[in-house]
Amino acid sequence: MKNFAITGVAGYIAPRHLQAIRDTGNRLKAALDPHDSVGVLDQFFPEASFFTEFERFDRHLEKLQRSSPDNRIDFLSICSPNHLHDAHIRLALRIGAVAICEKPMVLNPWNLDLLEQLEQEFGRRVHTILQLRLHPALVQFRNTLKSPGNGHKHNVILTYITSRGSWYNYSWKGSTERSGGLATNIGIHFFDLLIWLYGKVQSVEVHRLDSRRVSGFLELERATVRWFLSIEAKDIPVSERDKGKTTFRSISVDESELEFSEGFTDLHTRAYEDILAGKGFGISDARPSIHLAYDIRNASIVYMPEKMHPIALEVSPLKLRV
Repeated sequence: MKNFAITGVAGYIAPRHLQAIRDTGNRLKAALDPHDSVGVLDQFFPEASFFTEFERFDRHLEKLQRSSPDNRIDFLSICSPNHLHDAHIRLALRIGAVAICEKPMVLNPWNLDLLEQLEQEFGRRVHTILQLRLHPALVQFRNTLKSPGNGHKHNVILTYITSRGSWYNYSWKGSTERSGGLATNIGIHFFDLLIWLYGKVQSVEVHRLDSRRVSGFLELERATVRWFLSIEAKDIPVSERDKGKTTFRSISVDESELEFSEGFTDLHTRAYEDILAGKGFGISDARPSIHLAYDIRNASIVYMPEKMHPIALEVSPLKLRV
């Protein structure tokens, strides 16, 4: 049985990590979040120590590391806001723990270089959760892409719209400095998936970029991709809105829909199983999508109607970066 600690335990994604820790037969020793709405701990690890101040959490982990081997933290799960990931990974390595970090691992590509050095220095790994790579339907689809006769360049249209109210703009998620913006905060999953499926990025165009929508065009080794990300409910197709849907996700490949709406419930647990077995995804796996999200965040906006995503053409007139 391994000992875990977790940061960002009051956040949206933390319950999946708590479940993964429990389902893999391990225990949570300590949890951190500046917000104290953490009743979720009662469902999983009611005996875990809880802290609202990072300094006290840090001191507690140090104390555990200097106590008996049975109390030492083996893994630190990081579910905190994106801009804190780098610091919390470094905390994990400093106390001799393996880091398991939600996406994005860091906001800036050069931060990865130092983390690789620290991995060597402290002899511990940094892992990230790339759960879409474990989805059975997507694994099967990737195998299909590798089959004979699939060597041509594919035409992909990616659409992801997940409704968020005005609160989003006032939270850390709405701050580019803290979240990395939409391309990083909600797009990183899909950018990693696209690179995993279709190879390295060859060129990037950004057609729209504001606090609630971002869209552009990618050329990958084996695909061209028109993509659109939005948190505006009105961007959801009317047919889906009429059904009461608040989220719309679609990946069209050569005009055929790639279906993977089911099979998400245990992917974090599967990721933890791989990490505990000495496998899992690390810095080199995370690097390409972090580079891409950074490039999108800092790109100049161009107007290329022939390459634009269909929804990007329909919504309000072209906006400059705001």
